[in-house]
Amino acid sequence: MSQVRSGVCEMLGVLFDRYQMPLFNFFYKMTGSRPLSEDLVQEVFFRILKYRQSYHLGTPFRAWMYQIARNTRVDFFRKQRPEVSWDPEIEPAVAQEDSAQQKQEMQMLYRALLLMPEEKKEVLILSRFQGLKYEEIAQLLGCEVNTVKSKVHRALQELRELFHQPDAARQSKDIRIEKRIVN
Repeated sequence: MSQVRSGVCEMLGVLFDRYQMPLFNFFYKMTGSRPLSEDLVQEVFFRILKYRQSYHLGTPFRAWMYQIARNTRVDFFRKQRPEVSWDPEIEPAVAQEDSAQQKQEMQMLYRALLLMPEEKKEVLILSRFQGLKYEEIAQLLGCEVNTVKSKVHRALQELRELFHQPDAARQSKDIRIEKRIVN
């Protein structure tokens, strides 16, 4: 990133190759939409190039990049207010050969993840799926490391509850979420 900051913009390609999939996975888990996630990844790299002078040498690049990603997602939803369609077939971006039961459990996990409140979902995705350290997340959220640990713990508890909810309760939540998204 220091080279991109100093004007060697060709090095953005190296960063893109390295961080494109982690960013895509972050957005996909947050939104449940492949096309939207792809667009948001492109926008993040555009902003990295545009705001490259704001990067402070010595700052962890991943934390800075995810801050841009968070802002990009918030800006998009603030401006666009898209109608998000429910995709019951959400799977990891890189599908693995799993047994039928493992595949079904992954679908249930991602479905439960989409039902979570944005703040809890985001901290869980950053820590468990994107592999950010608590210190990086604390810097990103502007809070203490212990606060991040508490947020992750509470988010995991809620995910566990949503994952184990009976289908009828989950479906009624789906309907409430769809109404909230449309309104």
